[in-house]
Amino acid sequence: MVLLLATGNGALSEGPVRILALGDSLTAGYGLPASDSFPVRLQAALAEAGKQAEVLNAGVSGDTTAGGLARLDWALAAKPNYAIVALGANDGLRAVDPEETYRNLDAILTALKSNRIPVLLAGMYAPPNLGREYGADFNAIYPQLAKEHDVMLYPFFLDGVAAVPRLNQSDGMHPNADGIDLMVERILPYVLRLIGDSPTG
Repeated sequence: MVLLLATGNGALSEGPVRILALGDSLTAGYGLPASDSFPVRLQAALAEAGKQAEVLNAGVSGDTTAGGLARLDWALAAKPNYAIVALGANDGLRAVDPEETYRNLDAILTALKSNRIPVLLAGMYAPPNLGREYGADFNAIYPQLAKEHDVMLYPFFLDGVAAVPRLNQSDGMHPNADGIDLMVERILPYVLRLIGDSPTG
């Protein structure tokens, strides 16, 4: 039996839904075997939940929101039905002006909307060493954009994993395999809501 799936742009296509995971090293799987990367583990979790999905790894280590925006057209060439936008960690680490981070993410969400691709925006928090004012400005970006673009918000991509030594690699910044599994476990309900009534496997 061939399944016909409704895509994000209203067309019909055959096969699993395609979810673009646009991010940085946290998405790319820095320091991990490919089999333990976030996209691979999320795809496995979706399969266990009865959803046919292909999670496309569009994570590039070291990327800022500007880098993600610059390669968005390339990422869209894969014709995803949905997108998870998980960028901004490197902006915070480099103390990029929050207004610039906002503009880049705003442009990414605008482009995805113009392509009729539903989005889950994965938020980030600023490193605490950058001060209270910077942190408040940076942390407000994601809820503001989610409201303005009417997209779903997952408040913190590293929820439950950040600053927990046993869930991170030796650098203390990148999740290990156990950390990735917890990230997937916590974001999975949001991804299931994102893809909604897409046919089950």
